[in-house]
Amino acid sequence: MIDDIQAAIPLGFLLSFMIGPVFFVLLETSATKGFRAGVSLDIGVIVADIVFLIIAYFSSFQLLENLSNEPGLFVFGGMILLVYGIYLFVKKAKKKSNVKASKGTYLGLIVKGFLLNFINIGVLAFWLGLIIVVGPSLENNPNRMLVFFSTVILVYFATDLIKIILAKQLKRYLTQDRIVVIKKGLGIVLIICGIVLISKGFLPKEKFDIKEGIEKIS
Repeated sequence: MIDDIQAAIPLGFLLSFMIGPVFFVLLETSATKGFRAGVSLDIGVIVADIVFLIIAYFSSFQLLENLSNEPGLFVFGGMILLVYGIYLFVKKAKKKSNVKASKGTYLGLIVKGFLLNFINIGVLAFWLGLIIVVGPSLENNPNRMLVFFSTVILVYFATDLIKIILAKQLKRYLTQDRIVVIKKGLGIVLIICGIVLISKGFLPKEKFDIKEGIEKIS
């Protein structure tokens, strides 16, 4: 269990810096409306991630059961991460996000955060690929997967709290050039992970260690 938690920590930290509309709306809301508003928005985002995780888990459960010993599982999961990484790498950054922070109540901000995240189908694809990748490493054990992904979400949320506190400073230093570099860097990390996993699909005799893999890229 301790190993699973240690493997999940760097992943949760990395996910918190996935650049997208939610990232900028969170900074904008926190900087202009305060800590509580930022937390409210982030709660909505986290709830949407949890919903996506549940959907991804149950939609892939039978697949994991049937293909847990098949190399094609790694190829499939690796392809999802590879495509998502290429998308991040080649996508051109917009000067400003078209999504504005909500001016409503805290409940309105929670709903806003949920919808901002939930309408992005790429988030579901990412969680699905991640579950397919780590499932065999966690022996498809529901308890181990619960611990692993709960830790990812908790670290994700804790890192977001730090971003909310430092929102004004972060917003000031996130220039357009730096945003492009961060996006491309995250894209490269996902591309590397995807290639490694696809390679594992052609080397089925080697056991994939999720903890070791994450430690290498963190």
